[in-house]
Amino acid sequence: MKITVDQQGTSKVAIIESDDMIINNVQDALDLMASVNYSNEAYKLIIDKSNIVEAFFDLKTKLAGDILQKYVNYQVKLAIIGDFDGYDSKSLKDFIYECNNGKHVFFLKTKEEALQILHGLS
Repeated sequence: MKITVDQQGTSKVAIIESDDMIINNVQDALDLMASVNYSNEAYKLIIDKSNIVEAFFDLKTKLAGDILQKYVNYQVKLAIIGDFDGYDSKSLKDFIYECNNGKHVFFLKTKEEALQILHGLS
């Protein structure tokens, strides 16, 4: 796993890159958040959807809700990047829409979009 930090002023965004699955469960998500915070002092993260177990995108598993609630509770902003058009679930599409209209979690197509939004948040 490679972590790079994009800094603009006082805003730091950790960009997580890996060929492996990074988040398989809630504990993995917490460990990632703690690791990035400890080693990079960053409270904003970007991760590719390919690094998150597919069960996350099946809302019936409650994995997405459990993980994202932890990030919100710890005031860590998260952008998940990738192509989400392949999902047919109306509830997932609604979930993504609601997240993208909030201030903590975003589902975006590109790293550039994610950096722009995350750096724009305090």
